[in-house]
Amino acid sequence: MARLVEENNRLRDRIRAGDRAAVERQRRLGKHTARERLNLLLDEGSFAEIDSYRRHQARGVKVDERRPFTDGVVTGAGTIDGRQVFVYAQDSTIFGGSLGAAHAAKIHKVMDLAMATGAPIVGLNDSGGARIQEGVLALDGYGGIFRRIVEASGVVPQISVVLGPCAGGAAYSPALADFTFMVRDTAKMYLTGPDVVQAVSGERVSHDELGGAEVHSRHSGVATFVCEDEESCLEEVRYLVSLLPANNLDPPPAAPSCGATGDERPALARIVPVEPNQPYDMRLVIEELVDGGEFFELHEHWATNIVCALARIDGDLVGVVGNQPMMLAGVLDGPAAQKASRFIRFCDAFNVPLVTLVDVPGFLPGAEQELAGIIRHGAKLLYAYCEATVPRVQVIVRKAYGGAYIVMDSRSIGADLSLAWPTNQVAVMGAEGAVNVLFRRELAAAENPESLRSTFADEYAGQLMHPYYAAEHGLVDEVIDPVWTRAAVARGLATLRHKRKAPPQRKHGNVPL
Repeated sequence: MARLVEENNRLRDRIRAGDRAAVERQRRLGKHTARERLNLLLDEGSFAEIDSYRRHQARGVKVDERRPFTDGVVTGAGTIDGRQVFVYAQDSTIFGGSLGAAHAAKIHKVMDLAMATGAPIVGLNDSGGARIQEGVLALDGYGGIFRRIVEASGVVPQISVVLGPCAGGAAYSPALADFTFMVRDTAKMYLTGPDVVQAVSGERVSHDELGGAEVHSRHSGVATFVCEDEESCLEEVRYLVSLLPANNLDPPPAAPSCGATGDERPALARIVPVEPNQPYDMRLVIEELVDGGEFFELHEHWATNIVCALARIDGDLVGVVGNQPMMLAGVLDGPAAQKASRFIRFCDAFNVPLVTLVDVPGFLPGAEQELAGIIRHGAKLLYAYCEATVPRVQVIVRKAYGGAYIVMDSRSIGADLSLAWPTNQVAVMGAEGAVNVLFRRELAAAENPESLRSTFADEYAGQLMHPYYAAEHGLVDEVIDPVWTRAAVARGLATLRHKRKAPPQRKHGNVPL
């Protein structure tokens, strides 16, 4: 027995050490090995590996007869801040991290275990895609991964981390995940690489231009977070996991109460200008509302006219959605609606209450937006809010016009509590626009149309746009002093903590995708 145990230990050491030359190539690229990455991600000494002896069984054209152990992916379980997660880390020193049948089976196993135990899944991607030598078996392996991601969606949090190439079918794992991290300069993600693009279309494009972190963080919206290096990236993953519940049945981890229900914030009255056309940074408002001024913003560089963030209010995790007047005056467009709707659906799936900060002049007008499907994209946001059963608090920070007011979690679509400031303007449109429509003939016949327009605008605003008009009709629950907004939101969330709303009996709804 002693001899057999010694042989096993030597074999395990060789497996963990890997091929020295391949490891050195990885380091020259500025990348860590798969096991080093797991050491950075997980609590020290917590990783328990699964399937370390797995090897491919393929036969065929140019199949590598060496059959190295692990088959290019390290899988298992560990803890982050003492909370269990299941992980897989693709090892690009073995077959370039390409996915074959054995490689896929290992990932299938940890995903099944995560679902069975109700624990988050974190995937570290560094792969050239499907292993060509294994043909359709490699494609079948990807299909099994995608099916499991969809089955786990809304059941356990899924985090995908792109630390190198993520090409072909491999790109769909990050696209389906709840959150996707990319490392600047080293991470690349695309369905067809630059060589194929050039062969098909004649277009010359670099790896970064086609699928770098900047592309996916600013334009495609696939990357939720971009980090400068692997160390900071994996530290951010640890922080995100520390915020999230383990599964859809467990509550999000809470911090101690910090007395938010009695917290006065005078800065709020200074941050937001009374004039409806003056810009300000909604992030400053969020800082005043959340514990310690700390929030974790998603998609910071994509659809910047809306802000989505995870934060705590009085110790409890909340999802914050807010229009951003610093960008496009805070209007809603297609990308903003997509960004917010996906975030809302995540929060609803994992029992994270929603706080919506409204300062919206409407939907972005124009032929380009209409042709790009702004109706369809706006419907996604409307659907996400209407479907959400978690506690929902709306705060109208300054103005809310037209259909954009409705879809930003108004009382009419199911907000539990709507708060407004005394300076709010809530109406079908701004006073000037309303007067131009309602008094078109009077203005055309007037000797001094500008003076008359101003008079009509004051009259319209005085009668229909103030928050008390909405409050009189029950569409605003309370008009509050801005300095008490944090306290009012905290009290509202505490009141709604035990909200229960059963969804209707149906297979599923038909989201306007």
